[in-house]
Amino acid sequence: MPELLSSGLFLASIAIYTLKAGRNKWWFGAILIVLGLFVILNLTLFASNYFTGEGINDAVLYTLTNSLTGAGVSKYILPGLGIILALTAIFGLLAWILRRRWHRPHHVGYSLLALILALGSVDASPAFRQITDLIKSQTRDGDPDFGAYYKEPGKSIAHPKLNLVYIYGESLERTYFNDKAFPKLTPELGAIKNQSIDFSQTIQLPGTDYTIAGMVASQCGIPLFAPFEGNSASSVSSFFPQNTCLGDILKNSGYENYFIQGANLRFAGKDVFLKSHGFDNLYGSEELKSRVDDPDYRNDWGFYDDTVLNEVWKQYQQLSQQGKRFSLFTLTVDTHHPDGFVSRTCQRKRYEFDGKLNQSFSAVTCSQQHIATLIEKIKASPWFKNTIIVVSSDHLAMNNTAWKYLNQQDRKDLFFVIRGDRPEQKVVSVKRSTLDNGATVLDILGGDNFLGLGRSSLSGVPLAQMFTNFKDKIIGWKPEIVSLWNFPKKIDAFSVDTAKNTIRFSGSQFRLPLLLRIHSDRVEPLPESEYSAPLRYQLAGFAPDDKFMWIDRCYKIGRLWAQEYALSTNWCIAQGQPGGQPQVIQIEGAAWEGKAAIKESNIDTARYQHNLDMLKMPENDIRYKADSFIFPIAGAPEAVKSFNGISRPEQWGRWSNANLDPQVKIEYRDPLPEKFDLTIIARSFGPNAGKPVPVRIGNSEQTLTLSHDMQTTTLRFTNPDHSHLLTITPPEPQLSNEGNILGHAPRKLGIGIEKITVTPVQD
Repeated sequence: MPELLSSGLFLASIAIYTLKAGRNKWWFGAILIVLGLFVILNLTLFASNYFTGEGINDAVLYTLTNSLTGAGVSKYILPGLGIILALTAIFGLLAWILRRRWHRPHHVGYSLLALILALGSVDASPAFRQITDLIKSQTRDGDPDFGAYYKEPGKSIAHPKLNLVYIYGESLERTYFNDKAFPKLTPELGAIKNQSIDFSQTIQLPGTDYTIAGMVASQCGIPLFAPFEGNSASSVSSFFPQNTCLGDILKNSGYENYFIQGANLRFAGKDVFLKSHGFDNLYGSEELKSRVDDPDYRNDWGFYDDTVLNEVWKQYQQLSQQGKRFSLFTLTVDTHHPDGFVSRTCQRKRYEFDGKLNQSFSAVTCSQQHIATLIEKIKASPWFKNTIIVVSSDHLAMNNTAWKYLNQQDRKDLFFVIRGDRPEQKVVSVKRSTLDNGATVLDILGGDNFLGLGRSSLSGVPLAQMFTNFKDKIIGWKPEIVSLWNFPKKIDAFSVDTAKNTIRFSGSQFRLPLLLRIHSDRVEPLPESEYSAPLRYQLAGFAPDDKFMWIDRCYKIGRLWAQEYALSTNWCIAQGQPGGQPQVIQIEGAAWEGKAAIKESNIDTARYQHNLDMLKMPENDIRYKADSFIFPIAGAPEAVKSFNGISRPEQWGRWSNANLDPQVKIEYRDPLPEKFDLTIIARSFGPNAGKPVPVRIGNSEQTLTLSHDMQTTTLRFTNPDHSHLLTITPPEPQLSNEGNILGHAPRKLGIGIEKITVTPVQD
């Protein structure tokens, strides 16, 4: 087995170097690096398998290169810390072992043999093979018959009559409904399924095996294969822009499209996908806060299924009463791996298997009750006769606490349809995939019976039935599917929309801010997001003669190459080369048209190093020329020596953060004037509103009182002690994720500051 071979080579390399090679720093470093790579690869495989159950696949690639905002990470904190500690311990142990026999003379032959064995252990490792296979699958030539099987449907349905309720059950695969294997696990929803049109042979394909991929497969008829170019996928503001998907067809046919879920819409780019394809009404954890009865009743991912499906029912009632043509999509979350969540309104809160409580099964039996309750409400309503209800897996369950029991069964995805206009009970046993779900729904609604690679399972022949090994065929089509993202090969004319914060060129649209690395044959978009470095740090990694275009807030760009924009929070564009003198233009108006104009320049080594130093400067060390401390801008005015207790800049200003310091402390380089006016533009957070906020200069203290809206307060101080220090003490800082970045600890917010100005007063 590859695991045994790679492990054997790994241990042999250690043994030979330790026992035979002797002392040499160069060989020691080289072998330690290669053996360390082996360890990192295998820990990456272990971590990926913990999430997916299938190692390093497209799901891992896509999720890590897209938005992680809203991910329910708390259940993964301990495993993550365990991996970090294990990595540290293993590296330390490796270094200690390899140095055990350094008293011996160095032997080149044994060192070379140890290095070859170490390289062999990496090459033979399953993790290395999976990563190389992922890369090869996107860089090899595709299968030329893709165009013969990919079919573009009509843009609309000629005579739409039925409304659509589409329920994605998170990881709710058909296997759970096997009553012999899992007795009485799904009695309520199972009974409804048995009275429906039940598609019993729905398989899962590569590129459809995680939530956003399952949604793309079911609505567009294609797998989700993202471009393997850095984090490019996370910068796009349109998702497969050339493809016609189910939401597009519904919108063109007069439907109002709704999507409601309990988790954050930004996670994995669901908001981008849905907005790109016909959905104008999106509700996730942020949007539901003001709608739900109990905003504090949440799990790690967002609102529980009972809360979400109650909102779906209310929306269904409202739209039906208004007589509108609509589609209403929803996605549950309580059955999310690793072990799910049990809501407080379940009738059955626990399910025992093999004589012990199983949390994943408990979450399934709970969630299916809520789905069944929603369906029964719709069926009992006067509007059911004009409705079809679809219940579908988003994907097969991932590595949860029911995983080993599921793998003992013939696993299939769930897909069944309930027709209000024409009740029908039958089992459709044709071999099919989730790519066929959208085409089948479209067929029932009166549209075409094909959608991308999908075919209606009622009136067409699914491709899964046509090909002996459809999974291999899908992998063969991967380059063609990736090309559907329509990533640009060049940039010439472009337009910037400052209202939507997007840039469009060569038929593609991307979110701002954005850094473009411009090659001779392609344009590589590099975004700034929760998990990537700020764009200035990414630009610092460019070669001196690399061509780039950087679209960002002017103050970030202006301090490097255009001081006239150094205090502006508008958008600017810099074009050029890191070793040259880039051109900077401020964007004017809501819609701005421009042209790429990057000229070859003389590369200056000293200028390149200066640019790198400026790009890499820590944010709190940045200083700008201004009479005021302008908080929406990074850094501080030149008069400020240091500051603390202040969080990162946001578009409006900055919050105080008591996790950094209970007080906002601003130390000036020179003593503050003996008499001056201190003007503060600020607002409060939460319970700090209306409470006195102490403001202190040396031994002199005054208070200001703030509301939740920005307000300007001027306080007159005398400073006989020539103090350098201004302190502001928020009275009641609150832990909050308000405006937070994923992966950052909750901040302790007190007041939000826009500007502070010191104005000397003459006697």
